[in-house]
Amino acid sequence: MTAAANQHPKRSWQETLAMLKSPPVWVMLLLGFSAGLPLLLIFSSLSLWLSEAGVQKSTVTLFSWAALGYSFKFVWAPIVDSLPVPLLTDKMGRRRSWLLISQLGIVASIVSMAMIDPSSNLEALSVMAFAAVALGFSSATQDIVIDAYRIESADQDLQAILAATYIAGYRIAMLVSGALCIVLAQAWGSTAEAYSYSAWQAAYLCMAAAMLLGIVTTLLMAEPAASSQQSKQHSLSSYLRFLFTFVCSVLALILCYRTVGAPLEEMRQSLVSLWGNKNLAGFVVESIRLGAAITAAAATAYLCVALGISQREMVKATYVEPVIDFFKRYGLGLAALLLAIVGLYRISDIVLGVISNLFYLDLGYSKTEIASAVKTFGLLMSIAGGFAGGLLALRFGVMRSLILGAVLAAATNLLFLLLAHIGYNLPFLYVVVGVDNLCAGLASAAFVAFLSSLTNIAFTAMQYAIFSSLMTLIPKVIGGYSGGIVESLGYEQFFVITTLLGLPVLLLLVYANKKFDLQLPNANN
Repeated sequence: MTAAANQHPKRSWQETLAMLKSPPVWVMLLLGFSAGLPLLLIFSSLSLWLSEAGVQKSTVTLFSWAALGYSFKFVWAPIVDSLPVPLLTDKMGRRRSWLLISQLGIVASIVSMAMIDPSSNLEALSVMAFAAVALGFSSATQDIVIDAYRIESADQDLQAILAATYIAGYRIAMLVSGALCIVLAQAWGSTAEAYSYSAWQAAYLCMAAAMLLGIVTTLLMAEPAASSQQSKQHSLSSYLRFLFTFVCSVLALILCYRTVGAPLEEMRQSLVSLWGNKNLAGFVVESIRLGAAITAAAATAYLCVALGISQREMVKATYVEPVIDFFKRYGLGLAALLLAIVGLYRISDIVLGVISNLFYLDLGYSKTEIASAVKTFGLLMSIAGGFAGGLLALRFGVMRSLILGAVLAAATNLLFLLLAHIGYNLPFLYVVVGVDNLCAGLASAAFVAFLSSLTNIAFTAMQYAIFSSLMTLIPKVIGGYSGGIVESLGYEQFFVITTLLGLPVLLLLVYANKKFDLQLPNANN
C-alpha cells in the first residue's frame, strides 16, 4: 500500500504558504463559515436561550440530541450523492444544487426557531425541538455536500491545508453564532434575571441573514471536475422510488420511536428503582427505544426492496459497496481499528462542550465575558491551532499529529477541573479557553485530513458521511446526559470523567502504530 496519510513530502515554508493561494482553499474558508454557523444555534447559544427562559438543565442538554442528524447522515448521503435536484442539477451541478437546497433549509429552520418562545408553554418547547431537529438535519445535509466537495475539488496533498482553512471559516462562524448572537441578545435586553424573547428572536433572525454568505458562495463557485465527470448510474424513476423507500423508512422509524415510548417508560421506572440511577436507566431505555426504531426502519426498507419498489442492485451499490470497498482496501483488522479511532477520537471535547457555557455561567461569568473569552479569544486560538495542525500534518504526517491531538484533548480537560476549584478568575479563564481551543484546532485539522485520506472518491459522500457520523454518534449520545451527570456528581467529577473518556482513543492510536504499519492507501486516485 502507498502512504497517503503518512506520505507527506517535505516542503519549504514558502511552498507551504503558496498553497494558501489556491482557489479551493478560499472557497473552503467560506464554506467552512456556512457549515459552522448552525452548530452553536443548536448547542451553546440555544442552551443559554433555554436557560434564560427557565428550562431545566437536564432538558437543555437533551436539546443537543437535535444534532444527532450529524451522526446519522450516512443514511441519506447516497440520496445526496446521486439523486438529482429537479431544475437545479442540470444548471448548477450535483454538488452545488444540493448545497443550495440544504442552505435554504438551514435559513428556514433558524427563522422557525426565532418565531417560537420556549418559555410560553410545553407545546412551544416541543415545536422548538422540532425546528432544532430540522436545523440539524439541514446542516448535516450541507456537511455531506461540503465534505464531498472538499475531497473532489483538490488533490490529496492539499487536504491538510483545506482542512485548516475550513476550520478557520468554521470557527469564525462559531464566533458569529456564539459570541455575536449572545452579545446581541444581551444588548437587546435579555439577561438571566430578565428574560426577553424578542431579544433572542432578533438575534436568531440575524443569524439566518448571515447564511447569505454561504448561499452567495454556492452560487458563484465552480462545480468540482470529479463530480461533473461522474455520470448517472440509474434513471430518475429509480432514484425517486429509492427516495420513496427512504421516506417510508424514516416514517417507520418515527412511528416506532413514538409508539414504544409509553411501554418503555414503565421499564425505565423499574430500572430506576432497581439501580437507583435515573441517568443510567434513561440511557439504557433510550438505547433500546432507538434500536427498535432503527430495526423498524431497516425492516421497512427490506420490505420495499422485496416488493420491487426499490432496485436491489441500487440499494447494494449505494449502501453496501462503499462499506465493502473500505474493508477491501484496509482489511478487516485495520479497518476495525480505524473505525474505532474515528468513533472515539472527539469524545472528550464534544461531551465537555455541551455543558461548557452553563459551567461558565454557574461560576459567575457574564454572557459578555463568556463571549469575549470563549468565543472571541477562543476563536483566534482555534484558528491558530487549525493552521498549526495542517502544517504539522504536512510535515510530520497525519498519524503523529493525531496522537499529539489525542494527548492534548484529554489533558486540557484537567484545566477545567482546576478552573472549577479556583472559581471565578477571568485571567485563568482565558488560559483555559486559549489552551483548550489551540489544542482542539490542532487535533481537528489533522483529523479532517485523516478522514479525507480514508475516502475513496468513487464513494465520496457516502464514505465520508459514515466516518463523520461515527465520529459524533457516541459523543453526542453521552453529551445529551451531561446535564444530568453534572446535577448528580458535580462539575469536578464530570471533568475527570471527560478526561478519562479520551484515554481509549490514545491507546488505540498507540496500538495502531505498534501493531500495524499504518500506511493508508491513496483512495482519491
